[in-house]
Amino acid sequence: MAHLLRTLRLDPSDTLIFPRAAEPGEWAVPGGFQFWDDAPEALSGKRQQAFRSGFLGLSSFGWSTLVEVAEIAPETRAEVLESLAAHIQAEHGAPDRDAARAAAAEELAFAESLCDQPTGTVFALHRSHDEGGEVREAFRTLHRRETPHHDFGALPVFAISQVEEEAPPDSPDLTALIKARK
Repeated sequence: MAHLLRTLRLDPSDTLIFPRAAEPGEWAVPGGFQFWDDAPEALSGKRQQAFRSGFLGLSSFGWSTLVEVAEIAPETRAEVLESLAAHIQAEHGAPDRDAARAAAAEELAFAESLCDQPTGTVFALHRSHDEGGEVREAFRTLHRRETPHHDFGALPVFAISQVEEEAPPDSPDLTALIKARK
């Protein structure tokens, strides 16, 4: 069985920081080709965030901060290749389907080259421009520990807790607030 990257979402932050967030479980590639025509100084806001740390989901063509290594069936890989080729031709001006398919195959091969880690290994990405303006990508793997570093019992890694705060008054007394600060 072959391996490829799949998007992973641990919290809703991707929906806030990227122009479009990938859905959890989409097949993914690093997606640096999405920025071929962008000048480094022109990147800003959510697009810049996608450039810096986004993996491209291959269903929504949205972005994900994290991906994990997963098994992919050959027929599914073929479908992913065709979908990516169609995207490259439609959105990036590949001259024909064969050229788009070749570019898609190269991008998938690069993503697969990262998958020499055990299934479930999580990757994060940092993309930047070097001094000459060339794009550089650095990948970091995150491995699950067999035993926890600290014994926190059955606490999850991320937990939501409700905090009760005193509600501010409807009409604050500004004079009293100023006097209290002196």
